[in-house]
Amino acid sequence: MAVGRDDRAVNVVISQSMYFPWVGFLEQIRLADVFVRYDDVQFSKGSFTNRVQIKTPTGIRWLSVPLKDLHLGQRISEVRLPDDDVWREQHIGKLAHAYGNAPYRDEMLALAKSVLCSSEDQNLGDLAFKSTCALARYFGLSDRVQWRNVSAMSIGGGGSARVLEVIKSVGGTRYITGHGARHYLDHEAFEAAGVEVRYMQYSCKAYPQLHGDFTPFVSALDLVANLGRRSEFFIKPHTIHWRNFSNEA
Repeated sequence: MAVGRDDRAVNVVISQSMYFPWVGFLEQIRLADVFVRYDDVQFSKGSFTNRVQIKTPTGIRWLSVPLKDLHLGQRISEVRLPDDDVWREQHIGKLAHAYGNAPYRDEMLALAKSVLCSSEDQNLGDLAFKSTCALARYFGLSDRVQWRNVSAMSIGGGGSARVLEVIKSVGGTRYITGHGARHYLDHEAFEAAGVEVRYMQYSCKAYPQLHGDFTPFVSALDLVANLGRRSEFFIKPHTIHWRNFSNEA
């Protein structure tokens, strides 16, 4: 089922920021009336907060942001970036090489440089969020979204209870989430509070793509490079009610 903004629900998405995220993440943003950035949670190695895949002539490769003096238990907002800009130049170079023959290579590089050619970002969370916002603006997804930081909301606790309190605090009536939430959400508590839970059904819609068989699990920079602004057609969100999702999982 496609869920949009033409009904009376207030759609809330809550997520950590991702570094130049994949198209599925943009589908969630497209549905959001309020996007709450979980900027005060602990950084998890191996997450997509500081890395993303791209397609290259020699296969899938990672763009990974190096981290400075990382130690166990740091929050995303506390993880520092290297003082030098070498890694930023390397990421731009890798993107230029990977998409050298893409029709909208220059547009993609301009977008990437708007994020990377700046040393203003002092922590990983800010960098990842800036990259997400840049993609959202490019695709025209951000105009009607309220962007909030959970760190500014004075809501403690954790897990399902905290998520519900965040949603209630912004007036949300529908929570749209990724698949991982099924492991910890108290769905009945959400229903009792008048909040509908819906899970993403990522479209993974194929589009013309360089370097072999199509894969949706790469940075949305890939979509920009290959289709430019015409690519909005491929950001088509669908969701499923949590009860139906649970039956299918």
